[in-house]
Amino acid sequence: MALLILLKTDTVYCKLRYIVIVCCAALLFACSPRHISTKYYYENEKTLDKIEETFRQLSREQDFAIAFTSKNFKSVSLEIFTDSLKYIYDFEAYEPRLADTLTAYHLNANKVIKLMQMMQSIRSTWIRNLDYYVDGKKSNLVFMSMKPVALKAPFSYKKYYILAYFNQPQYFDSKGRLLDRMSRRRLRKINGEEFLRINDKVCYTVSGNFR
Repeated sequence: MALLILLKTDTVYCKLRYIVIVCCAALLFACSPRHISTKYYYENEKTLDKIEETFRQLSREQDFAIAFTSKNFKSVSLEIFTDSLKYIYDFEAYEPRLADTLTAYHLNANKVIKLMQMMQSIRSTWIRNLDYYVDGKKSNLVFMSMKPVALKAPFSYKKYYILAYFNQPQYFDSKGRLLDRMSRRRLRKINGEEFLRINDKVCYTVSGNFR
C-alpha cells in the first residue's frame, strides 16, 4: 500500500512538473520580443501601414522626420532635411508654430498633423526615411519605432520596437534574419542592428534606442 501511494505521489509530481514547464515555456514565448513584435504588427497592421503610406507620400514633397520626445506625447521634434543641412525644431504638439513651419517648408500641414495623430494613437515615437543603393539604384525604407508600453511587454520597459518598411521584397535566412541582397550568405544590419522578418517587405528589431 505504501509503495502504491508513493508511486501515485511520484506520478502526480511528474504531471505537475510537466504542467509547470509547459506553462513557463508558453509564457516565455508569449513575452518574447519576436512574438510580441509580430503580434503587435498584425494587431495594428492597418494603422501602421497607413502611417507608412502617408509618410512616404508626404516625404516626397520634402524629406522630414517626426519624433515625440516626451512620455505623454505632448512634445514633438520636427527634422527637416535639405541637400546640405538638417533643421531641427521643437514644439508642443499642435501649437500654431508647428503648422506655420510645415507650410514654410511646403509640407501639407493638415496631412502631417493627421499623421502625428495616427502615430499618437498607437504610441509610435518616431518615423524617418533612409536611402540606400542596390546595384547602383537608389531605394529607400521607412523606419518607425514604438514605445514598449504600447506593446504591453513585461520586462522590456527599456527597449524600443523598430519596424523597417522596404519598398520591395527582401531576402531572409531560415531563421527569418534579414540578408544582404548582394551576398545572401551575409546578414544585413541597419544602424548596427539585426532585423527579423514579419513579411517580405516589413521586418523589425528590438533596440535600446528609439532611433
